[in-house]
Amino acid sequence: MDVRVVEVRAARPGDDEARVRLFVEGLSQDTLTNRFFVGLGRPSTSLIRAMVARDDRRDALLALHGDAVIGHAMSHLAGGSLGIEAEIAVVVDDRWQGLGVGSRLVRTLLRRASVRGAVAVGMDVMTENRRVLSMVRRAWPSATISTEGTSVEIKACLAFAEQGSVGSPLTM
Repeated sequence: MDVRVVEVRAARPGDDEARVRLFVEGLSQDTLTNRFFVGLGRPSTSLIRAMVARDDRRDALLALHGDAVIGHAMSHLAGGSLGIEAEIAVVVDDRWQGLGVGSRLVRTLLRRASVRGAVAVGMDVMTENRRVLSMVRRAWPSATISTEGTSVEIKACLAFAEQGSVGSPLTM
């Protein structure tokens, strides 16, 4: 699998819904649980539409290999204790994990959020998702990490998170 031919671009509501549905349906139960915190059956139309929605507060990116979606990232801007915060979520096809696709998605998403005024980044990760938690700790060592039940809440200053993800193996 050659990550050099992976295209990262903004999702297109309407146009990309079928591609995103196929992508989600092809994910393993472990990957689905790590991303959505529950195993999914057939993804609902409203979930797929939410995954491609883009407006002044929401952004959605796709990683494509040819016409196939192999990764998805989204952010939502909201006010937080540090100012405007970009809450992010990322998922990569099982076969493409660990190759840098998630890192590219995160870098692009954070740059786009910064342009839109975000000063901080937040994300929730399952406590069992040791791989991502380890990568976050390496990439964003000054991030605030707090555990609540089965999830871990991560917060970081966006400038540091952008800098940390550029040279790090942050591949979610």
